[in-house]
Amino acid sequence: MSIAVDSYPSDLSAGAWHYLKPHLPVSVVGRPRKLSLRRVINAISYVLKTGCQWRQLPCKFPAWSAVYYYFRCWSRNGTWKRIHHLLRSWLREKCGRHKHPTAGCLDSQSVKCTAVSGQCGFDAGKKVNGRKRHILVDTLGLVLTVVVTVASVQDRDAARLLLRHLPGSCKKLKKIWIDGGYSGRLVEWVAAQFKFCLAVVLRPTKTRKFVLLPRRWVVERTFGWLNHLRRLNKSYKRLTCTDETWIYIAMIRIMLKRLT
Repeated sequence: MSIAVDSYPSDLSAGAWHYLKPHLPVSVVGRPRKLSLRRVINAISYVLKTGCQWRQLPCKFPAWSAVYYYFRCWSRNGTWKRIHHLLRSWLREKCGRHKHPTAGCLDSQSVKCTAVSGQCGFDAGKKVNGRKRHILVDTLGLVLTVVVTVASVQDRDAARLLLRHLPGSCKKLKKIWIDGGYSGRLVEWVAAQFKFCLAVVLRPTKTRKFVLLPRRWVVERTFGWLNHLRRLNKSYKRLTCTDETWIYIAMIRIMLKRLT
């Protein structure tokens, strides 16, 4: 069975576009838009899935400069975050959950940086020179919020930054599961500052093999989803906020597939 030349596996399906189209920004000034936003989204998905450079986009897609313009513009005005939070609430309701979660799991992942100049640091624990992704997910593994820092930042310090900027969808949180790297004064600080608590889940001390930890496996699975996308295997951009945008777009793809 042959695949159409003008389509790629990363392209949006008709059902996914039906969910996404009504929530994209509408131009109200200037000339009417002639560029197809569906083709723009398909081009961004292609870059995310394959990891190619913007200038290496196939001719099937619009000009790379136009695609990058929408990617950057929607990153600055919060469009990607808004769509991500909306889809997550829909997917949670589809799964029979309340749109605002009451429990979550927090963890970090260190990734290498490329030769592109930008913010980076050395994670002495993982022996990685690059950046660190700190994500908070719900019990379904869906991202609630994400913060990207240099890899030299301690998990406890980054957790304070993340928890200070929780979105409104986290207002019903009661418990967050963490690993031993977040224990200590952070637990006391959270108990004094917020209405939820941190619960530490430790690895068994008598084994060095892989162990499926209760509750913690959810966030590890989310990191596994992200690792399937080549653009997220390493940090290619100069700004950490761009890395955060790519994570939100990756989760948008995942949630659209589940919704359709």
